Amino acid sequence: MKFEGGCYCGAVRYAVEGEVLFQAQCQCRPCQYVSGGGPNFFMMFAVDALTYTKGTPARFTRSDLEAPRSRDFCPTCGTHLTTRQPNGKTLVVKVGTMDDPSLYSGPSAAIFMGEAQPFHCIAEGVPQFDTLPPR
Repeated sequence: MKFEGGCYCGAVRYAVEGEVLFQAQCQCRPCQYVSGGGPNFFMMFAVDALTYTKGTPARFTRSDLEAPRSRDFCPTCGTHLTTRQPNGKTLVVKVGTMDDPSLYSGPSAAIFMGEAQPFHCIAEGVPQFDTLPPR
């Protein structure tokens, strides 16, 4: 898969070229914070699939967690762009930041349903998991 995207104000741009490893919607509480309360729709890639082509994102990593994720965002408008996994090998790209979000074919799973809010909607037929799906 190959596509481009960026933040709301245009200060940070990226290009992705690589195989989609997983795509889902996440209901975990941290994703609710960065999404404004709803689930987070994402696609996961190898870290080297993404290249920033304009600007430099800011990065936030919680220091109080044992295995924190790092979140890249625009330092100007605050748009959350990616989440880097603790394994250092994969990252997730936020579907809303893609120039053409219709390239996202929908979630293959709804994850962290144990933290979902009553108003979160799951499309019919999408497998649901209280945490992560079994490997």
